[in-house]
Amino acid sequence: MTFNQIKMALYSTFLTNWYGLKLRKLKTLKEQKTLRAQYCASLLETLNIEVKVINEQKIPENGNYLLASNHRTIIDPLIVEVATRSHNIQGYWISKKELYDSFFFGLFVRNAGTLLIDREASQMGAFFKEIKQKVKEGDSIYIFPEGTRNKSDEPLGEFKSGAQLMAIKNRLDILPLYIRNRADKILEDAIADSSVRRVVEIEFGDLISYKDRELPLQEAYKKTFNIT
Repeated sequence: MTFNQIKMALYSTFLTNWYGLKLRKLKTLKEQKTLRAQYCASLLETLNIEVKVINEQKIPENGNYLLASNHRTIIDPLIVEVATRSHNIQGYWISKKELYDSFFFGLFVRNAGTLLIDREASQMGAFFKEIKQKVKEGDSIYIFPEGTRNKSDEPLGEFKSGAQLMAIKNRLDILPLYIRNRADKILEDAIADSSVRRVVEIEFGDLISYKDRELPLQEAYKKTFNIT
């Protein structure tokens, strides 16, 4: 690792855990959303990465939704948070167990408004019950339908069935988001040299009704963003 990479890693670890401690003191999701967005903007600014939002007018003014985004890199949640920070939508991230146990992200993730999904658990009833309760309270759910980061050269990985099932079971319309750039490459370059301003584009699409089952979610998502 270069000196710049070591410095960036140490500062990012400090910033993430410092905000994790601050988040632990908060009581409401609205407060958590505000602080989450501050953290995300701070870390992206440190990396000298700008978020450009396309079709921001398609973000609903109110209501609760299933926000579904493609996923290539660990900064994808930061990009989504910054893109939605000035809007009324607030919600919980679906987070895998590995992040809860992570030295880098653990403290932050556990306190930032997340719902833990343990893929190794024999029963998922408690997880889906928790989602239903949060939706009933008027909150949105943030999810990466691919389930894990797409490390291929294809624009999208295979969507898991859980996202569409979650939308149907909770009567949540889906707000699709598409991070257009190779954010993994942008992050890699930014860590190597943060003196250059880099831009990530994230596009919002029209709502996909949970009632619309003409196409599987992945096909509807591809159609929305003209992904071939």
